[in-house]
Amino acid sequence: MQRLIAFQTILFKEVYRFIRIWPQTLLPPAVNAGLYFLIFGKLIGRRIGDMHGIAYMDYIVPGVILMSVITNAYSNVVASFYSSKFQHYIEEMLIAPVPGWMMLAGYVGGGVVRGLAVGGVVMGISALFTDLKIAHTEVVVLVFLLTATLFSLAGFLNALFANSFDDISIIPNFVLTPLVYLGGVFYSIDLLPGAWKIVSLGNPVLYMISAFRYGFLGVSDVDVGQAVLVIIEFILLLLLWALWLLRRGTGLKT
Repeated sequence: MQRLIAFQTILFKEVYRFIRIWPQTLLPPAVNAGLYFLIFGKLIGRRIGDMHGIAYMDYIVPGVILMSVITNAYSNVVASFYSSKFQHYIEEMLIAPVPGWMMLAGYVGGGVVRGLAVGGVVMGISALFTDLKIAHTEVVVLVFLLTATLFSLAGFLNALFANSFDDISIIPNFVLTPLVYLGGVFYSIDLLPGAWKIVSLGNPVLYMISAFRYGFLGVSDVDVGQAVLVIIEFILLLLLWALWLLRRGTGLKT
């Protein structure tokens, strides 16, 4: 019972934190998505034409939605957990009878909720630009949840290793952003030359965006079953790594 209360407390704190500052957490993704849809979808999309027989505007919507989920799930956890280290209130959780896995679940849960909230907002913005249908609801929900979980875990790991606020911006700027933009948000990898297509298949974000696009439009650059398996494998890898680091006290004990 005490562990459940601890989990609920951490999760409530995380959710309340990003809701309380919604002009900084929910409004910017909505504005950015609107600009993507206007510039890439409406203006440039007219020149590009169809992609796999689908209007370019419709084609990029799933990618833009999932891109917002990825960046916000990640940033929520990395910023919040590092702040708990920087402001030294992490010590209160460390001396409390709260196991590391419960603390991890609370922070990751907060990241997932924010990712889903932002994804819902962006999906609502997309309705202003196109009448998008969902072909496979179960795939959309599954990839939504798995992707938000994966990048919440990634944000937690970044925060564990971070020793300064600069450290929590390196990965998003130099690793996460290139992976997302080269993950097929705005194009199909079928347009790439052979060598670059092979390189793109090594990008895990491609599998997430392709599976998510399949849920909406019924088209994908990769096998959807393989894509879901890749996401689950990465989740298990990061989860085990995070639990191992928490058990060792990495990034928590000085």
